[in-house]
Amino acid sequence: QVQLVESGGGLVQAGGSLRLSCAASGRTFTDYIMAWFRQTPGKDREFVAAISRSGTSPVDSVKGRFTISRDNAKNTVTLEMNSLKVEDTAVYYCAAGLRVSRSPPRADYWGQGTQVTVSS
Repeated sequence: QVQLVESGGGLVQAGGSLRLSCAASGRTFTDYIMAWFRQTPGKDREFVAAISRSGTSPVDSVKGRFTISRDNAKNTVTLEMNSLKVEDTAVYYCAAGLRVSRSPPRADYWGQGTQVTVSS
């Protein structure tokens, strides 16, 4: 069992930055692919970025703006979000799994989510 707790969401103006963190506890952290998804009301959960032993894979809409990283010693994964746009507004979820599917969005474990709101 893995528990994931996100933090760092909030309100920011367009063009600003936020840093999301996800603290993992439970089973061996390094075994898992870690990912971030986001969801807005009425829409499906959307893949944002993932990090595994083989590297990172951000979705095209956030490339060059968002960076995913992990600290295996601290069991944390971070999403640095720069040049935020209004359309980045969503609840952001941390996810972990031996396999993580972009679409449909699937992972073994999910955090509770943290709200990110970008104002114009």
